[in-house]
Amino acid sequence: MKSALDATPLLNAAQPTPPDMQRSTRDKESLKKSCQGFEAIFIQSLFKAMQKTVPDGGLIKKGSATEMFEEMLHQEIANKISQKQSLGLADQMYRQMEKKVDPAK
Repeated sequence: MKSALDATPLLNAAQPTPPDMQRSTRDKESLKKSCQGFEAIFIQSLFKAMQKTVPDGGLIKKGSATEMFEEMLHQEIANKISQKQSLGLADQMYRQMEKKVDPAK
């Protein structure tokens, strides 16, 4: 009878790894997050540029609170796009820069 619980990932995680490998893994994870952050900033700047093309006016006047809300909304949408869908910019940057992360530091 096969158990639904598989202990292999836990056993693999418990295996000691050399400090250089741990550092390399941490560096690569940090690099991935940084690339995604850069892509999010890029997407947010695209949203700002697009927002400038929309004419002011309408039924409700825009105040500082509305501007702040829209900026926060654009920031959150940009973060989600960079994490989930991605334009591919973060992936390309990561592939290019991961070669610079040396496991034998």
